[in-house]
Amino acid sequence: MRIKLVKLNEVDSTNVYLCEHADCFNEELVVVQADYQTSGKGQGQNGWESQAGKNLLYSLLVHPQKLPVKSQFFLSMAGALSIKAVLDEYVDDITLKWPNDIYWKDCKLSGTLIELSVHAQVIQRCVYGVGLNVNQAVFESDAPNPVSLAQILGHELERDKLLHQLIKAFEQYYNRLEEGAFDEISNQYHAALYRREGVHPYRDRDGCFQASIVTVEPDGRLVLQDTDGRMRGYYLKEVEFIT
Repeated sequence: MRIKLVKLNEVDSTNVYLCEHADCFNEELVVVQADYQTSGKGQGQNGWESQAGKNLLYSLLVHPQKLPVKSQFFLSMAGALSIKAVLDEYVDDITLKWPNDIYWKDCKLSGTLIELSVHAQVIQRCVYGVGLNVNQAVFESDAPNPVSLAQILGHELERDKLLHQLIKAFEQYYNRLEEGAFDEISNQYHAALYRREGVHPYRDRDGCFQASIVTVEPDGRLVLQDTDGRMRGYYLKEVEFIT
């Protein structure tokens, strides 16, 4: 796979940069990394807090034209698994909180924003925007549970080395996806899920309830079974994990 790495000191958002410049690149995988984002994007209207030069803020561009829109969540699964594979080499207790947050115990270590371009029910372009807390020691936003690798390990890490490991792992998982290894990726994703076992509290528009995770479907729908035996299905932002 031909890979292009672009490094920027500052940008509004690496996702915005890649979406605006996607047609300028011919490589199969393009990675844009910035030391600082002036308008870092999270899910929905959320921002992403990151001190300049402390963390990894990067976006990856691929063109998965073999994957139908109905199976788009496999892109999210593969991307999350690639990050977990690298972090597992540094710390224990890494899980994937649906849909694609990376958790250490009950704290958020990384988040991903995925933006798709679709034509005729086929995905033409996919941009993964990743924020990974690496060396930040203090978080000042009202985010409820951030943590960094440096806080966990007690020392700072070399960001460039970590980024290259993440790119290599992403390439490996993306290639498996292109080869059609859907069952393998799905099984790994489900095995790595945060709260994959037991009954836990959740909240939807009707209120709070207790439930266990049943599955995550190929289109990203989370299926829970509550304590009354009722199956409940949710897409992004339709249910909240209560901690």
